[in-house]
Amino acid sequence: MTVLDGEALTIAQVSAIARANEPVGLAAHAMDAMRRSRSVVERLAAGEDPVYAVNTGVGLLADVRVPTADLQALQRNVVRSHAAGVGAPLSRAETRAMMLIRANVLAKGFSGIRPVVAERLCDLLNRGVTPVVPARGSVGASGDLAPLAHMALVLMGEGEAEFEGARMPGGEALRRAGISPLALESKEGISLLNGTQAMLAVGCLELEQCERLARAADVVCAMTLDGLKGTPRAFDARLHATRPHPGQRDSASNLERLLKGSEIRESHITCLRVQDAYSLRCAPQVHGAVRDTLAEARRVFEIELNAVTDNPLVIGDEIISGGNFHGQPLALALDYLAIAMVALAGISERRIDRLVNPALNEELPPFLAANAGLESGFMLVQVTAAALVAENRVLANPASPGSITTSGNKEDFVSMGMTAALKLRQVVENTRTVLAIEALAAARALDLLAPLKSGDAIEQARERLRRVCPAWEGDQVFSERIRSVDEWIGGGGLEGI
Repeated sequence: MTVLDGEALTIAQVSAIARANEPVGLAAHAMDAMRRSRSVVERLAAGEDPVYAVNTGVGLLADVRVPTADLQALQRNVVRSHAAGVGAPLSRAETRAMMLIRANVLAKGFSGIRPVVAERLCDLLNRGVTPVVPARGSVGASGDLAPLAHMALVLMGEGEAEFEGARMPGGEALRRAGISPLALESKEGISLLNGTQAMLAVGCLELEQCERLARAADVVCAMTLDGLKGTPRAFDARLHATRPHPGQRDSASNLERLLKGSEIRESHITCLRVQDAYSLRCAPQVHGAVRDTLAEARRVFEIELNAVTDNPLVIGDEIISGGNFHGQPLALALDYLAIAMVALAGISERRIDRLVNPALNEELPPFLAANAGLESGFMLVQVTAAALVAENRVLANPASPGSITTSGNKEDFVSMGMTAALKLRQVVENTRTVLAIEALAAARALDLLAPLKSGDAIEQARERLRRVCPAWEGDQVFSERIRSVDEWIGGGGLEGI
């Protein structure tokens, strides 16, 4: 069981619990911390002084005092009114990740909620109740209000949820799972809604996929380089030591290792070509910059996983209003991730073109077709890759500069972090497909160079790919082959090579 205390949650744990349903609970000291902060809220809620979202309205209505008798109704109303999301729902894994991270934030003990609120989120996770959360409607400050409101509705026995494969009213899902609905008390509604957990949930899951694609890109590039009779000399460690970006050095070392022992390389060792094209020669510089971008995003996400992002916060004996819910750190990192993935797909597509273009592919058959003219070979898969790269370029336009004023100008600068997260999700999908196309084309090029073989690492990659997508003769439909290799790469098919 993963035990939450607001201090030690990792991206790997988020992925495991979101995707594989690992159990989760709360640490005893986290329960104590929540009780302490709750006592402060109850004392101040009973007093005469206005306390934001405890006995006042929210947003521009923060100056409106709410009578003590209406404090529970205030919390219900906050949740209901903020459940204004639209569009297709987040995936089950994304919603579970969001619930997990929210429970971890509450467990830190600064939110002023009763421990039972965090316990109920854990109950939803452990018993398989997943709120239906529309993906769109968040501007990323005051956090992801609409997505988190749809989550909170189910805790109240309202909204919609998925349980045992069926979509149903939230109250019915709770009943079937044996979970009692919550009557939210003072501050608990706003404590559930204020936070960056929706954008962070998407970001964490996509970051793991980005890291997998960055590793896969080195393997696929090595296959392509050998298929095009390129040289690994540009990956010499001495060269990269003169420009010691960590990602660049790692990628160069990886490519040099992958290309060792190639019979294809030995067959043209005396050729007079001095340098390969940038898409081959500069792969460490491009792939490495992507790796460094991913490392920076991981740093930001790991901080945010264990950070308090709601408002106001209970600190000591005070309740202090601030802006920790603002998603700017995540929005910038999410935009940066998308731009990095665009570069990874872009350089891959250029390598695909070199594999199929008869003017560039080192005497391989035009478009890798056995009977060029009668057959079109890989002509159109390069077109598909080009279309995906073009779409990625549009999606690379950052969301974070796009602030738009909300809440009667009280929330006058917002992060648009959720928009950045949703764009990233599509960019990652497109990039994975482009790499799948390159892997198919590179494997075909290596097939055509038989009986010469690559080194052990590349041959292992080709053999694994051929289990998923056996070689074929003549023109055949590509779509299913691309899909199967896409899923194979996304599932870790090239890991460990």
